[in-house]
Amino acid sequence: QVQLVESGGGLVQAGNSLRVSCAASGRTFSSYAAVGWFRQAPGKEREFVAAIRWRNGRTYYADSVKGRFTVSRDNAKDMVYLQMNSLKPEDTAVYYCAADRTGWGTLTSSPEYHYWGQGTQVTVSS
Repeated sequence: QVQLVESGGGLVQAGNSLRVSCAASGRTFSSYAAVGWFRQAPGKEREFVAAIRWRNGRTYYADSVKGRFTVSRDNAKDMVYLQMNSLKPEDTAVYYCAADRTGWGTLTSSPEYHYWGQGTQVTVSS
């Protein structure tokens, strides 16, 4: 059974940094085409944050986080990370990692992903 588990969320002040992690069990990340990060704030729809193609490491970002967030992978540890710098109160949300088996799409929409984690809460105080 495939499981994705996020960790590293928490409460930070605006302007600070936080790194959230995603671990896979059941299958290694190398068996997926891509891994993405999404977030959902209270009362809002889930939105794309960042993604990385596993084979070539190409990354994609939402405009709202470009230049502040970095998605990366560690092949040896089989982990995916989202480094979040210069955090803003509007970054407050539950952050989810997701895995895409095919990588055929743009990697920016939820339906493209086949497996999801339970999410980790990130709260940014002003």
